[in-house]
Formats: sequence, C-alpha cells, structure tokens
Amino acid sequence: MPDQQSPGIIDSPDQVRKSEGRSTVKSTKPLSRRTFLKGSALLSAGMALAACGPSAAPQAPAAEGGAQAPAPAPATTPDLPFEVAPEAINPLGLEPGKPVEGVFFEGGYGRAYIDHAADIFRALHPENEMSVAGIQRVGEQLRPRFIAGNPPDVIDNSGAGNLDTAALVAEGQLADLAPLMNAPALDTPGKTFAETLFPGSQADGVYDGKQLVLNIAYTVYGIWNSSTLLEEKGWEYPTTWSGMLDLCETIKSAGMNPWTYQGKYPSYMVFGVLVPLIYKIGGLQAIIDIDNLEDGAWEKDEVVQAVTLMAELARNDYIMPGTEGLTHTEAQAEWLKGNAVFLPCGTWLENEMRDLTPEGFNMVVHPVPTVEGGKGSFEAIYASSGESYFVPSQAKNVVGGMEFLRCLLSKESAKFFAQNVSSIMPVIGGTEGIEVSSGMRSALDAVEAAGDEIFNYRFGTWYRDLSNEVRDRTGDLLTNRITPEEFIESVQKKADEVKADPDIKKYTRTS
Repeated sequence: MPDQQSPGIIDSPDQVRKSEGRSTVKSTKPLSRRTFLKGSALLSAGMALAACGPSAAPQAPAAEGGAQAPAPAPATTPDLPFEVAPEAINPLGLEPGKPVEGVFFEGGYGRAYIDHAADIFRALHPENEMSVAGIQRVGEQLRPRFIAGNPPDVIDNSGAGNLDTAALVAEGQLADLAPLMNAPALDTPGKTFAETLFPGSQADGVYDGKQLVLNIAYTVYGIWNSSTLLEEKGWEYPTTWSGMLDLCETIKSAGMNPWTYQGKYPSYMVFGVLVPLIYKIGGLQAIIDIDNLEDGAWEKDEVVQAVTLMAELARNDYIMPGTEGLTHTEAQAEWLKGNAVFLPCGTWLENEMRDLTPEGFNMVVHPVPTVEGGKGSFEAIYASSGESYFVPSQAKNVVGGMEFLRCLLSKESAKFFAQNVSSIMPVIGGTEGIEVSSGMRSALDAVEAAGDEIFNYRFGTWYRDLSNEVRDRTGDLLTNRITPEEFIESVQKKADEVKADPDIKKYTRTS
C-alpha cells in the first residue's frame, strides 16, 4: 500500500472494489440484465426497489456536539424545470453562503454533464457559490491537496493516474455518505436518494459497511465497429474468435487494417479483449482465481490460451501500423476515418469522439467473440458501474459535496447524461422519453442479451503493481517484443510478489 501520507495513484478503467468486513468482498455481482432493465426505466420507474445504502444511518449530518443539524428553510422556491418537494430542497442542511468546490476528471464523458448538475445545484441553492474544474491525472494534481489537508469538497476520481481509493479509505480520507443515501431524492417524490439508484450499482463503494464512493455511470465494454461499414462490405460481426481471425484476414486482403487500439494505453486491450477472452475460455472462476491471487492463476491453460489468441492479432499483422505511438483519441480518430475496422473501448467512446464522428458512421459495440469449447457464451459481456465520485472527509464543505452528488444523480441529470453524453447513469427513470444513439442502443441490447453473464474483474484496481505489469506486458505482446510465454512468466511473477508483500492489503471475491 502507498505511504499513508501520500495517497497513491492507479491506472485502470475500473474503480476500486472493496471488502465488506476485513478481507472479503460481498455483494459484488455485476448488475444482471433484469436489474439493469428495471433501473433504466424500460420497466415501470415506480416499481418498488430496495435501497442500495446501509440501512442504519442518520438522516442528516450531525452538528457539533452530536445534535442533528436542522435543514434551513428555503427562502424561495427554486427556479428549476421540475418540481422539488419542500422536504427535498435542503434535507442535508447546507449552510447558506458557504462555497462548494468540485474537481472532476474531464475525459470521455466530457464536462457538460458536470456543468449541468452544477446549474441544478446553483438554482437550488442560489446563495452558495458552486465552482467546478475539469482536470486530467487526478492523483498527480490532487495528492498534494490531500497531504496538505485541504482537498476539494467533491471529486470525480476517474481516468489514468487517478487516486488510489483503497489507500484513501485506509487513511480515513473519505466521508461516510450515509446522510446522502438516506436523504430525500431531489426529483423522485417519496423516495430516498438511495432508492432511486439501480439496485446493486453502489455496492462496490461500500467499505466496512459505509458508503464512501458513488459510481455515476454504467459502462459496457467491448469491441466497436461501424455498422454502416460492415453492411456496405457484406461482413458480419463474428461470434467466435476463429471467425474473428478469418474476418481479419478478409479485411486485410481487402487492403484495410482489421484492428487498432489506444496504443499508448494498452490497458484498453486488457479490459477490452484479454479479460473477456479469459472469461470466454475459463468462465468466471478463471477471473476470480486471478483476482484472489491464487497460486499459478496466470499459468492455467485457459489464461495461456487467451493470451495466445490475443497475440495472434499482432503476429498476423492485423493491427494498424503505428498504433503503438497513438494516444487513445488519436487511435479512435483513425478508426473513425476508416483506417481500422475494430477498436476496444467502453461506452464513453461515443461522446468522447462526438465531434469527429462522420455522419452515418453508426458505431456499435459487441461482446468479444467466444472460443470454441470455452465456458463463456458469445453474449457474455463485461459491464460495470464506474466513474467514481467521493467527498473527502477533510473537505471544507462536506455537506456541500454531498448535495452536489444529490443533484448529479437526479433523474433530470440522468436524462441529460443519456441525451447529451450517450451514456447511462444508474438512476431509475433516467432514460425515460430519451431517443438513444446507435452506440447506446447496442449497449442496451448487449446487456439484455447477456442475461446473467455480465462479468467484471478486480485486480486492475485492487493491486496497482499487478495491473501495471499486465498493462505493460500487453503493450509488449501486441508489438511482438515478447512471446505469450514470456508474458505469462512476467505477470505470474508479479502476482506472486504482490501476494507475498505483507504491506499490500489483500482482497478476495467469491462471485
């Protein structure tokens, strides 16, 4: 674990998965198709749903001396395009005139949705200044502020180089969000904030029974292509990996590049291709063994086979020349130009490349093809809640940070997110009345088709050193600098080192 005075940084698409209790992760199953469809308002938004937060928690933060802080009565009705019940205007007791500072990762989702939530906050609390700032590499920029004891009031801890959430939890740096979870929802009368969120969507943010982190986006990961291009060429997306390699040969023979990826960030191929291939061959248990640091987990036949199959993309020259030197947006831009057919990514892609997407491109996402004889179906897909937000316990305005999150995860904000970011917030009713894009529709269809075969993995955020080793060796493998055998040897060695290090807290999962 990083030094306790210096919150660490990690490089992973996932947010930290944590233990409920000392070392065992509970309630970590990814959202099922049924739960997801209920939550996205494809079923009645008025359906009774279980609350996601801890059941025993105060309704508002305690004032000094342990007394419960009363919620000040609002001076005026807020100027908002939706009705807010009197009890939902200021249930957390935000102090009028006290400013709120938010610092957010500005990546694939952009910042328009953050500004929109800030506008809701300002209309609700006109006496409170709400400032928002978008940054990159959150850990590098905010670590000094945590050390100095003056972090922002609310943070989006996402993207490459983000803060090590596990380290912050261990240091007591994150506020308990129980008051927020139990507060009235902003625009869903009769429901608490927690009751408006997809059931299970916030389980990974619970540490030792306390809700410390909120995930504000539901992300589907897979292989992307232009449906228009495939239709024009008469190609069909393959359901098997051997079929993928055959199609790659056909594409190559036609003078096109079958694949590209975010070259400088090979982790895209880890979560986009490698981990799904491991699932398709060995099923969920193969991923669980890796996450739990089981002896020899990386040396098992199903993992060796997955690494070898991914390496065939490089060995057969199916990857666009020059990919290694491209950033994520540069590689994605080349893909949009038609210089490659397939690209790994998550559902933030559509919004991230909105300004460069040609008319009629119609990007769609598919699961990684299955492997003959494997345990996972073609429909199985990697999806999870992510884009982690939290409120630092040392913040000057903890209540203000929570209140911003109440605005951010409102139904009004979720609809804006769906319509303008082409992505999904885990808010019940958040897609009601919204015409979705081709990418978002394909993601919804993929989740429905997957049924209960929605999977995820944990080592990417539990163990920074192992995650970095897998990422770096993936880059080497896809540029033919190492063999699959060398990849396995190097990664297993690092996993063994992590397991043997007494200073690294260990986590386990059972499902």
